[in-house]
Amino acid sequence: MQERLQKIIARAGIASRRHAEQLIVSGQVRVNGHVVTELGTKADASADRIEAAGRVITSEERRVHILMNKPPEIVATMADPEGRKTLRNLLRGLPERVYPVGRLEYAASGLIFLTNDGDLAAEMLKRWQNLPQVYHLKVKGRLTPEQLDQFGREAGARMRPVRQPDAARGHVANFWYEVALKDSKRDALRRVLFAAQHPVEKLKRIALGPLTLEGLPPGHYRTLGEREIVQLRRALIAAPKTKTKNSPQRSQRAQSSEKTKS
Repeated sequence: MQERLQKIIARAGIASRRHAEQLIVSGQVRVNGHVVTELGTKADASADRIEAAGRVITSEERRVHILMNKPPEIVATMADPEGRKTLRNLLRGLPERVYPVGRLEYAASGLIFLTNDGDLAAEMLKRWQNLPQVYHLKVKGRLTPEQLDQFGREAGARMRPVRQPDAARGHVANFWYEVALKDSKRDALRRVLFAAQHPVEKLKRIALGPLTLEGLPPGHYRTLGEREIVQLRRALIAAPKTKTKNSPQRSQRAQSSEKTKS
């Protein structure tokens, strides 16, 4: 079946679709021995010999889906021009070439999804807002219940305290909280906390949609099973909730409804 070259390259796990387009334009893609530089060119992976970045693509390449627990101070990419450690340093023993989907800051830790399944990766990026994310974050100082409610409303998040890892050692000066939010709201929450003089000191993503870090130590990864991929695909097509639990618009509608009933 004829498909666009960038789609074939991405599905083979050589690069994302955007990077695949760069490979084509820069003359690093060959079809049946001929260099192709025209975006939109189509080929048949089962019939044509396709080479991208010096690698021959086969139609039978195994699809791999990886869940990783990234430690802090690891760049969430496969290469870094500054020479810092990347996800590639953690993928020991994995023969397939995979790449991460989504972003996670250098200083942050936690869940990273990697794959060579270009179709799924493209679908995830397109419907990223359908995948709620859960973080554990450590802030300077301690937040009151009123602040948790206020900051949650301002940043479009749900916040609650969690068991403090250092509580058994005595005094706890800076506290951990669990936050459920959409990826686009993460920076907004940082700004809200910083303005309130409770800056974020540590950040760890513990869940992405139906995927969790349960049982996975820092610096390790595991291959996802077919059932988990099915759950992920279902989450992507599920209709996202438009309002958070603490949405002021929702509260106003509820109050108006109560007045109408009374």
